[in-house]
Amino acid sequence: MKRTIIAATLSLVLAACSSGPGGRAGGMPLKPAANPSAVIAAELAFARLAQEKGQWAAFRATAAKDAEMFVPQRVKAADWLKGRAEPATAVKWQPHAVWSSCDGSYAVTRGGWVSPNASGSFATIWQRQNNGDYKWIADMSLTSDGPSRPPEMIAARVAECKVRPSESGLVIRTDTDWRTAASRDGTLRWGTGVTTLGSRTISVSLWTGSGFETVVEHTVPAAAPAR
Repeated sequence: MKRTIIAATLSLVLAACSSGPGGRAGGMPLKPAANPSAVIAAELAFARLAQEKGQWAAFRATAAKDAEMFVPQRVKAADWLKGRAEPATAVKWQPHAVWSSCDGSYAVTRGGWVSPNASGSFATIWQRQNNGDYKWIADMSLTSDGPSRPPEMIAARVAECKVRPSESGLVIRTDTDWRTAASRDGTLRWGTGVTTLGSRTISVSLWTGSGFETVVEHTVPAAAPAR
């Protein structure tokens, strides 16, 4: 799969990486601010590492401590990935869009993937670490209905910062092992779940200043392959 990212996007990614190790500039403490470019850079580096070192090696190297995968059941990534043999050909993928909380503590990417036998899209939730790096905390394949067309430019949105949401309003579903979470400032919310029959669901909402807008909402049939 070829990446189609225009020069403006590449310059944003390079700017995100230019502040030095840990994302700090001049040794100053990190500030709670959104940085979609850094998330895009993390996703691209994740995908590149899969081609250079192996698919599961890349997942292990970039996962947060409590990361989860859906294969299709919910599993703790560290346990599922431990000692897993690499596939003969690693999946290729690229981000198409990113949504970030106002404070940058969490972000979500969505993009397309392709393997020798299947293709589709995915969503990945990214957690900002204490040193400013992003690691993925949840990863889910969303479709397997053919490769999604890459955009000319990766879309990026940041939650509204002026008016903060209340802590109430997280949707709880009873038909799955539904789990909900939110960014530290509450401006990005998500939920994930798997039914007893094996279908998996992810829902992501972004704060607009007056309410939450659903930016990702997808249920995957049980028979669909995982990335």
